[in-house]
Amino acid sequence: MVIRLHCYSSQLVLFDLINNKKFKHILFHIMYGLVVPAELEHLLLSNSDIVDAAVVPYPDEDAGQIPMAFVVRKHGTTITGTQVMDFIAKQVGLYKKIQRVVFIDSIPKSITGKILRRELVNYALFHTVTEL
Repeated sequence: MVIRLHCYSSQLVLFDLINNKKFKHILFHIMYGLVVPAELEHLLLSNSDIVDAAVVPYPDEDAGQIPMAFVVRKHGTTITGTQVMDFIAKQVGLYKKIQRVVFIDSIPKSITGKILRRELVNYALFHTVTEL
């Protein structure tokens, strides 16, 4: 039996009572459902023109939050934000579509390799990004 707990910090914690395991998935709420950034990142990385990617929530007046992607292009490619959004739109439901794309040189990560999402959210909120 698996118990799902939704925490205030937008983290979903699953407890597997039989196997005594705990699984934590980062997610965020949008108007029509829940978005798991790792799912969208996995899809983004399946594109041969993308080297690395991270998905974070971005504030939106209508939906509350929308998925926003930070993408590192493969050297020598010219993939556009529209192409990235179309690539994901073909594979996910309407509410999971990426609505904003920013191209950066590298995704900020901790020493252990975890994506530093707070830095990306702060960057999106406090910088004027022309590709938004």
